[in-house]
Amino acid sequence: MAESDPRERLINAAVAMFEESGYEAVTVEAIAQRAKVGRTTLFRLFGSKEGLVFPDHDALLATVESKLSSATKETVLAAVVDAARSVFSHYIGEGELARARWRLTSSVPALRDRETASVARYRHVFRQHIATHLSDAPNAALRAELMATAVVTAHNYVLRRWLRGESTHPYDDFSAAMRTTLALFGRSAGNRTAVVLFETDEPLELVLPRLERAVSLSGGEDGG
Repeated sequence: MAESDPRERLINAAVAMFEESGYEAVTVEAIAQRAKVGRTTLFRLFGSKEGLVFPDHDALLATVESKLSSATKETVLAAVVDAARSVFSHYIGEGELARARWRLTSSVPALRDRETASVARYRHVFRQHIATHLSDAPNAALRAELMATAVVTAHNYVLRRWLRGESTHPYDDFSAAMRTTLALFGRSAGNRTAVVLFETDEPLELVLPRLERAVSLSGGEDGG
């Protein structure tokens, strides 16, 4: 977004003011004034002060739904991982803005509750789609719940490590976490092979060894 975009100006002004003065002390009027945007525009774009902290959740959830809508029984786990990667990439792409939001949600109970509710929405969508494609499996509802929870937990674990400055290679960490997660449920969809496709800017000579190791590990688990 361009700097002249009122949406971006409002988000940047709000986050900066929340960190400077505390979330509760900052009014929507003050945010609008600092961003040089009308109060009516603020409410039209975000609905509330909380909406300025979580401006993209609805759009991200729509992206997740879109990625899962065409999944089949054979591809649903790979689709869930791909959807989780999209959410992860969005936050990594935000950089310091994501870290500022994390600091806010860590210190303001109302924002922490809002974040918890948003995470529950992702888990619900994952669970719904997984359950649909495992409907003929034993304990399908329980399996779907466990799978969805594991993916969300792995995603949040890696993201929070990056937010705390404990990870310098977040995409590698995410891929490793999802490999571990998929390994937990590798046989739940009927002993089929799952191939996860993803885009990367890394050169092929760096990617291939990791793919070969992953295939080798998978083959070792199957005993051949």
